[in-house]
Amino acid sequence: MEKTTDRLVGRLAERLRDGVADFVSLVSEELPVRAIGEWMGLPSADFPLLRDLTHAQVFTQELLPTPSQLAISDEATVTLHQYFAALVRERRRSPGDDPVSQWLRTWDGLEPDRDRADEAVYYLALLVVLAALETTSNLLSTMTWLIAEHPRQMGWLRAHPQDIPGAVEEVLRYDPPIHVVTRVAGDDMTLAGIEVPKDETVHLMLAAANHDPAQYADPHIFDIRRKVNHLSFGGGIHYCVGAPLARMEATALLTALLRKLPGLSVHRDPEWAPRVAFRRMTTLTVSDSASARVPEQAGPRDL
Repeated sequence: MEKTTDRLVGRLAERLRDGVADFVSLVSEELPVRAIGEWMGLPSADFPLLRDLTHAQVFTQELLPTPSQLAISDEATVTLHQYFAALVRERRRSPGDDPVSQWLRTWDGLEPDRDRADEAVYYLALLVVLAALETTSNLLSTMTWLIAEHPRQMGWLRAHPQDIPGAVEEVLRYDPPIHVVTRVAGDDMTLAGIEVPKDETVHLMLAAANHDPAQYADPHIFDIRRKVNHLSFGGGIHYCVGAPLARMEATALLTALLRKLPGLSVHRDPEWAPRVAFRRMTTLTVSDSASARVPEQAGPRDL
């Protein structure tokens, strides 16, 4: 992870010698797909396709998606099905030491029906890729934006690198990659004094909970020294299986940025995809200078 991160940050530094560069396309879109793709043994030539498909498929998890967005998601889902079904067939024919081959061996020992075993591995491989790219990419983009917009806190981290993991947690609290998740009640229940009938849809506002003044002092302030717990990875049986990987990527990236680009600053305000539940920063134009830009619009402020 550190080697991959160093290569990407080095490429960013080269681009910045000529002026400004887009951090999203050069780094935060690249690191998650390389991390999970290389681990799973996927061809690097497929990485751009997988990125595009996950961007399109996520509309089905968006809050109140439009018919056109659902159509885009459906088309991407079909292509993803074809891709990962073919991957399972290929690893079945030529198994190796990669995770997909190992999952096949595990399921073969649990499920005598080979078709059902292949289906289980298909869903697992699909889930891992869908969960690893979109959300982690936005975490990396948001983290870089927030840290660069708070130069004194950036300086603190440079002098106190042991606080970098805590800074990642504050980013996750302050602006999580997923603002809203949706669940359906399996049974009649009472939740926080509210009656929820069976089959009722419940929208859980994770970002709002992370700013609950009853849980956090001055929750609107971004403070890397805050000792924080948050709900950004969910909880219980739905807790994010990729949370350790996301934290590892963010920690490695922030460490490399602080070491290699001490003058990193935001050149212009970021651009975002028109979403509510699943955040996605589409552009973050950065520069490498000693003084940080004064934001043109209201946004995060230094402590």
